[in-house]
Amino acid sequence: MADNMGLDLVEIAPAANPPVCKIMDYKKFLYEQKKKQKEIKANAAKVVVKEIRMGPNTDDHDFNFKLKHAIKFLQDGAKLKIYVFFKGRTIVYKEKGELILLRFAQELEEYGKVEQMPKMEGKRMIMLVSPKKITKKN
Repeated sequence: MADNMGLDLVEIAPAANPPVCKIMDYKKFLYEQKKKQKEIKANAAKVVVKEIRMGPNTDDHDFNFKLKHAIKFLQDGAKLKIYVFFKGRTIVYKEKGELILLRFAQELEEYGKVEQMPKMEGKRMIMLVSPKKITKKN
């Protein structure tokens, strides 16, 4: 029947008794499946990770400047990777770095939530912050 119609005979459920087959244009089926996958991929949310770097001796003005940028990034829906970079002998100020990160997290509390608390990785102390879901008001 499939040959007469110029279509393909496709086995759908080989484990069934008797096996289930369907008459269809297989190339068209594959094309439509590929098209659906592309559409799903295009609609998927792309996660953007922005980085903010500070030193252990970051002053208030610089802190506030970076805080404004962080708020803007979170409002745009990007994740934040905030890190304090210790260079040279500043590694002895680990507590200062942790305090800066925790203060940063506290300031960003209404815009995002801390995904990963501050932790040391080599010469950097890293903290991840993800944006809070924005609820639309009607």
